[in-house]
Amino acid sequence: MLEWVGVEQNTDEWMDLRAGKLTSSNMAKVMANYGKAFGDPAKRLAAEIALGRITGKAPGNGYSNEHMERGHEQEPLARMRYEAENFVDVAPGGFFCDDFLGCSPDGRVGNNTIEIKSVIASTHVEYLAGQKIPPAYKWQCISNVVWTGADWLDFVSYCADFPVDKQLFIYRLYRDDVQVEAQQMAERVEEFRALVDKQVDVIMNSPYSVYKKVA
Repeated sequence: MLEWVGVEQNTDEWMDLRAGKLTSSNMAKVMANYGKAFGDPAKRLAAEIALGRITGKAPGNGYSNEHMERGHEQEPLARMRYEAENFVDVAPGGFFCDDFLGCSPDGRVGNNTIEIKSVIASTHVEYLAGQKIPPAYKWQCISNVVWTGADWLDFVSYCADFPVDKQLFIYRLYRDDVQVEAQQMAERVEEFRALVDKQVDVIMNSPYSVYKKVA
């Protein structure tokens, strides 16, 4: 279980806390090819995390798109709908972290967490039809429920275009049901930590200039 920090998401303080850490949103890259060598996305991620561990700053390019903007705008609406349907109060998610890992739940319900995705209509229909956590978010959700020490996590899909009683799709993931995946994840994280350490060594100890004499 990671330590909780009461910080507002997307602030400078939050960004600094993420520096040099493997966050749950990137766990899918790390868990890809489980049991085999890391792929290129994980290797690129390791380089970014290594740099963050050296500089104390999280790399970022300020990238955004319409889906991300919609998510930021509609997340409060989704949270209110979730509170109304479940008769609960959702507290700020903050940031859970240790020296290497971190995660930012979209909200906390007592000891438990929620992960909100504000989506377009076709995606919401896909989630309703699938009746499960979409594969793209599987490892993010497993990380969040394990690392926060929660008993469960609610994956929440929200689409404002739907009738009010269909705007939310909620799938509850119980920590007790992902013990095998949690063990796989713990093993893979240690392998990834070693990769990051190797990248730190490359950055800090490799020569920056090499001059070859022309024969």
